[in-house]
Amino acid sequence: MITSSIYSIGHGNKNMEDFIAELKSFDISYLLDIRSNPYSKWNPAFNKSALETTLKEHNIKYVFIGEKLGGLPSDRSCYDADGKVVYDRIKEKDFFQEGLNRLIRANEKKVKLAVMCSESKPEECHRSKLVGQELLKSGISVNHIISSKLVKSQETVMTELTKGLGTVDLFGNTKEFVSRKSY
Repeated sequence: MITSSIYSIGHGNKNMEDFIAELKSFDISYLLDIRSNPYSKWNPAFNKSALETTLKEHNIKYVFIGEKLGGLPSDRSCYDADGKVVYDRIKEKDFFQEGLNRLIRANEKKVKLAVMCSESKPEECHRSKLVGQELLKSGISVNHIISSKLVKSQETVMTELTKGLGTVDLFGNTKEFVSRKSY
């Protein structure tokens, strides 16, 4: 396994002070916003412009990359008939592969970065089910930030998500992940 400089974090209902403290506890230099829509109806401190300003005050660079790695792509072929996002469809798209390659190159350069989404629990977010799983295929295990100084590995998150059953069944079939909601 390649040593990973890639972290993930969800803002959920955290206050900004705690969020910044969590990032700083892991010396994060870049925050890559992978929300498809970089706004929060429930927590406006995490709207793109406000977040970018706050991060700048703390010497953390903000980069929006939701058009590449977001969990709600504008490409409707990534959705099933019920309106759920099918992550196996996204991972085949050029836009996603471009975003993923950007993370792989950053990891090769040992850039300390965190990909951010709104969902606070990594096991309920595309940053583990999609981005983390695809990085794992390249030997990179995402460090999912749970709180200051506490992370869970990609493998641990997936074990918790699948209740220990893993992502491959007895016949070698990989579990297909979809969004929890329809869009």
